[in-house]
Amino acid sequence: MSNLFEPVTIGSITLANRIAMAPLTRNRSPNSIPGDLTATYYAQRATAGLLISEGTPITQQGQGYADVPGLYKPESLAGWRKVTDAAHAAGGKIVAQIWHVGRISHTSLQPNGGAPVAPSAITAKSKTYIINPDGTGAFVETSAPRALTLDEIPGILEDYRRAARTAVDEAGFDGVEIHAANGYLIDQFLRSGTNHRDDAYGGSIENRTRFLFEVAQTVANEIGGGRTGIRLSPVTPANDAFDPEPQPLFNRAVERLASLNLAFIHVVEGATGGPRDYMQGDNAFDYVALKAAYRKAGGTGAWMVNNGYTGEMARHAVESGYADLVSFGRPFISNPDLVRRLKDNAPLNELDGTTLYGGGAKGYTDYPALA
Repeated sequence: MSNLFEPVTIGSITLANRIAMAPLTRNRSPNSIPGDLTATYYAQRATAGLLISEGTPITQQGQGYADVPGLYKPESLAGWRKVTDAAHAAGGKIVAQIWHVGRISHTSLQPNGGAPVAPSAITAKSKTYIINPDGTGAFVETSAPRALTLDEIPGILEDYRRAARTAVDEAGFDGVEIHAANGYLIDQFLRSGTNHRDDAYGGSIENRTRFLFEVAQTVANEIGGGRTGIRLSPVTPANDAFDPEPQPLFNRAVERLASLNLAFIHVVEGATGGPRDYMQGDNAFDYVALKAAYRKAGGTGAWMVNNGYTGEMARHAVESGYADLVSFGRPFISNPDLVRRLKDNAPLNELDGTTLYGGGAKGYTDYPALA
């Protein structure tokens, strides 16, 4: 029987415990450059077995929100190196969540003010965050996207490859997590609600899972499957994501991923940041069946679960064999020493929801640890 607080090796990465800090966008990196405050933030939370960075765009085209850190400028990579050095000095392991938002963007964030890209030219019923000319931040409707052409897709695969390589070699990350969840580009290819293509990347489940597989294969070939993870959210409605038959879709997705010897599969159960029992389509999603499909296909990666887990639920998930790791999101924002608090059953600091996005140290690095 495994224990939540015991060490574990996932792929090529050895962790001090089975608790991960989930990716958390905080919008505190002006000009896409992580600063000293960001280094402090991650180092404070380095007792997590695995730190997963906030979503980090692979290119300017992949950026959908203002003041999020990138992986496509030398200054951003140098900033991330400070972060990873600080996390490692504190005894932690950290992977970069590599991100392309697809249609969840705004023309003001795109190269030359162009339209965001997507599998199909369908505007999301969603909002994004921009900086106004006067320096104030605002949530605004996403811009209308244009559909990617077939001859553009190899270039985006190359962007993922380059981002993974620079994340490890130049920014100092221990690996990467491919962001394939929450209604962003890869998820947009997966779901029939956002993918109306009639070519090799649309229509059937096999075609709609093609881009996911090609991205994961490209990254795993570049840095090794043992340093590559992927995040999926089978039923979340985040960013106007929808598919009426998520079970066969995501079962096939993980079957295809099984051949790549990935370090981990990270699954958001239910609606991201919302109800764990959220449904799309007519039937409840079977997460046990999803994991079984992955294992039956030969998948060996660690199985990480997320969304609304308490300490007691996390212990049970690991001890029962339901999961290998559990990731926590918002509890890590207000509790830099969350691992200790869970182990000691100590009370948690209350989260200040007004300081989640943008700002400085307040609500970022000033939450107290236990004495």
